[in-house]
Amino acid sequence: MAVASTLQRPTFVKELDDKFLALWPHRFDYIFSPHPDPGTKPQWQTETRHPLSDRLINQGTYLYGVRFGSVTQYAMLDIDSGSPYHPRRDPLAIGRMCEALEPLELFQHLILTSSDSSGLHIYFPFETPLPSWKVGLAITTLLENKGFKVMPGWLEVFPNAKAYNPAGDSLYNGHRLPLQQGSYLLNADMEPIESSSFHFLNNWETATAHNDIISETLELVIEQAQRKIYRVSHKAEKFLNDLNTEIAVGWTGHGQTNRLLGRVTMRAYIFGHILGASEPLTGDALIGHVMQTAQSLPGFTLWCRHHNDLEAKVKEWVRCIEASHYFPYGSDKLPIDTAPAGPSWNERQQAEVRERIAKAVKDLQFTNNWPDGITARFDRLTDQGISGSSLYKHKNLWHPRFMVTTAEETGADIPPNPPGSQREALGFLSPTHSSQAYCENGCNPLQDNRLTAIETDKKDGAGCNNTPAPVSPVPPQVRQQIQQAIATAQTERKVQQRSYIDDYLDQLQLNFETETARWTNSEDPIFEAEAKLRQKPKGKDVER
Repeated sequence: MAVASTLQRPTFVKELDDKFLALWPHRFDYIFSPHPDPGTKPQWQTETRHPLSDRLINQGTYLYGVRFGSVTQYAMLDIDSGSPYHPRRDPLAIGRMCEALEPLELFQHLILTSSDSSGLHIYFPFETPLPSWKVGLAITTLLENKGFKVMPGWLEVFPNAKAYNPAGDSLYNGHRLPLQQGSYLLNADMEPIESSSFHFLNNWETATAHNDIISETLELVIEQAQRKIYRVSHKAEKFLNDLNTEIAVGWTGHGQTNRLLGRVTMRAYIFGHILGASEPLTGDALIGHVMQTAQSLPGFTLWCRHHNDLEAKVKEWVRCIEASHYFPYGSDKLPIDTAPAGPSWNERQQAEVRERIAKAVKDLQFTNNWPDGITARFDRLTDQGISGSSLYKHKNLWHPRFMVTTAEETGADIPPNPPGSQREALGFLSPTHSSQAYCENGCNPLQDNRLTAIETDKKDGAGCNNTPAPVSPVPPQVRQQIQQAIATAQTERKVQQRSYIDDYLDQLQLNFETETARWTNSEDPIFEAEAKLRQKPKGKDVER
């Protein structure tokens, strides 16, 4: 016996010959109410156990209503009898509403009484199935931009502009089906006319032929109009509208790619789930959304010069926004408040750089190639593949003015290294200059503990060659002047080296401060946030 591998959603028996009932395809989570007493309102309830069938509707035991699925082929306006927009109070209000929806190319409609209470339902049918949330958002926006207040009891839009629900999927509002008790077609003079399903279908098909709304038109209206999203604060609404205003225009010249990508990324990350995504956008989903949005903006093909590396730039912006203090709207708590599981990427990079510098310094010291001068040290370390900016950030590891020795760090008294030979223990140093060839006692010391053949015969055990030393051809005063000149030249060289490296480090600091100031005044929220992080004090850093 074959067993179904997956559970299928329940369905209902359709009356294949009933075109009127086929206009309402979404039957799940339907609403129903017993027929109310005269002068009272229906007590609507939601049925979630099974879909609404055609036969239940035809039976008419209850009043029935339906909700919207993911797509729709109609929209409806609900005007209550007590609304300030009802024809009894404002005869021109419906005409103004229809005029407000003309940018969507909705030109013809059907008007019915909703019930015995004299409320009105205005239907706008169209041919192309469109996303329900986009239809509701666009219609709500256009009406509010004309001054209408979309609120229960005054004016309601179906499908409604459904906001993101952090707790899970939310249902569209349900509306009662037409042509039930108290529902009649109205003519242009607001008088009841023949209201059979046949006449309803004729009017529906006529209106559908005149309403040419398409997906491109809907997208354009949503992008260019000020969006009014429910269940967001006024500050969030203004923030979203500011982002929409900058994004909608697209590219108008060269040099705008970074700013536009930043705005698109910010809007998608913070408000993506409110604007239609099933959940907050992150990772690859966020990257794909930003790329698709950017490529669809006006002027992208003409003005954007980053077609080939667009994905790389988008990934960098996504990484930046996800690491910033921003978070998806409606989140319970900020990601920045959560305790990190381990060191951040930046902290790991800094630790690796410090380890490389410390290892290079240790190796140079071990091989006696560690110089005293600032410039020489800088050059030796850059030869090891360490960047100048990294050396500037970690001066306490190599710079003679900031370097802290192990003894200074621990406070311990470390004895000097033992002498490498007996000669070092006795204080004999290898001569480095001709002017230092004589010992203070006027004796020429033996070199490398060896004697020449002549010296061997005359050795007296005193450890000194008693043969009269040759007289130096350089007068003592000249020799002293040479030594002073050498010392002066060495001092000047050290001063020049120190000045050079200080100037270089000052330039790095100036560049850093200039970039921080530029970010602070960029009016870009991401750059401004990064600038504030740079300006925060970082512990006990030594100022140069």
